[in-house]
Amino acid sequence: MTPLSSSLRDALKTVSTATLCTALFKRGLRNQFIQDVRPLNPAGGTMVGPAFTLRYIPAREDLNPITVFQDPNHPQRQAIEQCPPGAVLVIDSRKDARAASAGSILVTRLMQRGGAGIVTDGGFRDSPEIAQMAMPAYHHRPSAPTNLTLHQALEFDVPIGCGDVAVFPGDVMVGDAEGVVVIPRHMAEEIAAEAVEMTAFEDFVTEQVRNGRSIIGLYPPTSEQAREDFAAWRKAAGR
Repeated sequence: MTPLSSSLRDALKTVSTATLCTALFKRGLRNQFIQDVRPLNPAGGTMVGPAFTLRYIPAREDLNPITVFQDPNHPQRQAIEQCPPGAVLVIDSRKDARAASAGSILVTRLMQRGGAGIVTDGGFRDSPEIAQMAMPAYHHRPSAPTNLTLHQALEFDVPIGCGDVAVFPGDVMVGDAEGVVVIPRHMAEEIAAEAVEMTAFEDFVTEQVRNGRSIIGLYPPTSEQAREDFAAWRKAAGR
């Protein structure tokens, strides 16, 4: 997996998932925001990293007893141990939060190995403890039962679906207080650059609107005055 450059990572930490979704929509990508996934700690900061994936299928009882965890090559355990530092572990739990995708011990191990975050379209057990960790974590809702009751870990580092979005290994995951967006790796640099520009303009617009200015001609900037005012604001603000 190719790690993200520090400049790309830093740029993506300054923009919102909403702005990134708009930049992606301009390029025809309409379905990049993972559905029904929320941060355990909304104040935990922005998550950025390439995706490392884990896929579950429905558990079959004769193949998924609790003794499968005695196998050192169990896919869930290996995904935790092989997820590269700086990457986000993204789990396809089939949008089923009735059983946990992982618990606090595995998430702690991922954090100690340098993981940038963890995302599941299912749920986490030990969610109060995970919410206190320094590493961002996103799920649908808390879920106490072990994953083995409903989920069978099948494979990792493969294309998956998470919250109705296709996630390929290496895609760039960005998470904030609203949720998680998936950026195809080959367009991450241009999306980040545009999002930074969009954020500067939206900060200018917000300031103007708070000062009583109408959005007509300003947002979008269809008037020459709005464009001139934005240029002057950028120069004064060093943006």
